[in-house]
Amino acid sequence: MRRALISDIHGNLEALQAVLDDIRRNDVTDIFCLGDIIGYGPNPVECLDEVMRRCSRTILGNHDQAALIDPDGFNPVALQAVYWTRDCLESGPGGSALINRRWDFLGELPKSYLEGDFLFVHGSPRDATNEYVFPEDVYNARKMDALFDRVPLYCFQGHTHIPGVFTFSRDFVSPEECGYEYRLTGEKTMFNVGSVGQPRDNDPRACYVILDKAAGVVHYRRVEYPYDRTAEKIYAIPSLDNMLGDRLRTGR
Repeated sequence: MRRALISDIHGNLEALQAVLDDIRRNDVTDIFCLGDIIGYGPNPVECLDEVMRRCSRTILGNHDQAALIDPDGFNPVALQAVYWTRDCLESGPGGSALINRRWDFLGELPKSYLEGDFLFVHGSPRDATNEYVFPEDVYNARKMDALFDRVPLYCFQGHTHIPGVFTFSRDFVSPEECGYEYRLTGEKTMFNVGSVGQPRDNDPRACYVILDKAAGVVHYRRVEYPYDRTAEKIYAIPSLDNMLGDRLRTGR
């Protein structure tokens, strides 16, 4: 089975549409979303509707959770975006039945999903929603030991917006370093699938992963999209800070 793993869309409809087009061109029909459909970006409702239609399984992200409950630990820019996103979800479109269906979908999202040797989370295997695992954490033996203790064999996650592979030997391998393909080795491994809608690895292209279980390979995909169009939408919304548009151009 070839499965696409997408994460951290953050209301960026142009990036999501480009990624979905790329998924179709690669003959992938099964899609998992690892959370943060909404937050930061200008099209939360449209992105949520696409995920509801297209993804066979979706995991709760911290920004999805923040739309449901009072967010904790969010900086002022993120917090203002959360409140604006809530207003968008409350006001439609589609009438009360569809509005309620969107809220129900978010409210019923699981924090993790285990499929045999494969664990799917938003944050980390230790804290499925909120914990960040950064490339520099490979130097923190205590943290990495605790994380890998909770990995069945393979774990796929998002949250940091930085794609790459955490090996059991405590290395971090970027997509560029592995030629955008990483073979499943039979050793415990964590994969960050990167961000569709707000990359932060100095590459503005959308990022996602294709997991080919039969071939035993994880493929990293980078997809061009018109980020200027998304940025201009953000600039036109007073409740969204301009830096949320600026960062799309630099991938930071």
